[in-house]
Amino acid sequence: MSNLNDLLEPLAAWFRTLNLPEPITHWGHPVMMGIVVLVVGSYVVYTGWNGRLAQDTDKEAAAKSRTAHRTFAPLMFLFLALGYTGGILSLVMQRQPILESPHFVTGTIVLGLLATNSTLSLAGFWGDKPGLRMAHAYLGTVIFALLLVHAVLGIKLGLSI
Repeated sequence: MSNLNDLLEPLAAWFRTLNLPEPITHWGHPVMMGIVVLVVGSYVVYTGWNGRLAQDTDKEAAAKSRTAHRTFAPLMFLFLALGYTGGILSLVMQRQPILESPHFVTGTIVLGLLATNSTLSLAGFWGDKPGLRMAHAYLGTVIFALLLVHAVLGIKLGLSI
């Protein structure tokens, strides 16, 4: 076990006292995060691309999509960050190593890429540069694809413990 496991063990021990059913401790994180990724994530990707692609054909629909994207993308980031911490805690509660799995690695990469993509947006694409807007769109798509790989790795991890 890692030092991080040792650091989080008191919190995990407290959660164990709640006597949560094993399926909730084991599968709660994947189910909730699956909903976030598939529902919220796909909506964020859809609205982002729709806002970009509809700009020339339907400016009103494009504006609505961009507004929805700006509303839901930060929520998705928040839910994923909270889910990341919940997944780590779930593993500690199950007395599993946390820093060694490909699922942990892809989750960490996803959060880093989301932070990068968020920075692009929050910085106003450094003067609304079209190249940075395009990079944001493609990076968001890559992140979503990586989230799907992350989910497969998570299911594999869940079945192995």
